[in-house]
Amino acid sequence: MITTETALTFATASFLIGLAPGPDNLFVLTQSALHGCRAGLMVTCGLCTGLLVHTVAVAAGVAAVLNASVIAFSILKIAGAAYLLYLAWKSFTSVQKKLSAEEDRKELGMAGLYRRGVIMNITNPKVSIFFLAFLPQFIDPAGGSTVQQTFSLGALFIAATVIVFGGVALLAG
Repeated sequence: MITTETALTFATASFLIGLAPGPDNLFVLTQSALHGCRAGLMVTCGLCTGLLVHTVAVAAGVAAVLNASVIAFSILKIAGAAYLLYLAWKSFTSVQKKLSAEEDRKELGMAGLYRRGVIMNITNPKVSIFFLAFLPQFIDPAGGSTVQQTFSLGALFIAATVIVFGGVALLAG
């Protein structure tokens, strides 16, 4: 069980990290501005699903493996960078055409926005580093089940993400 002090400290840090500019924030902002708050909220749901993957990975001990293996951590960082390069390549090589916001939304679709949010979050190096290096520092082995503590902290991070990214989606939409 995490203490109230630990929960408040971690929640504050999570909120501040959510506010830090990054690809996730920009994607929520862009999709909300172009297609409305519903599109931004769909991306936010995808990003939060990605956070569940990170939380489960830390609880399963993947963090320990990645911390111990420079090669495994490098592979994760390279995968994240490769996905961002892929998105950049797609934007530069796409055929330029005039679409209304409605046609563009239909082309990608809400499921596509959700899926892109999941992939972006899982491959985002900032989130990976946070979950691998920062989250475990708040786990106290003397405080009971480390798995339960990990899921509690992951839930706090997801709540902070919903507040920050949901706010961005609503304001930009």
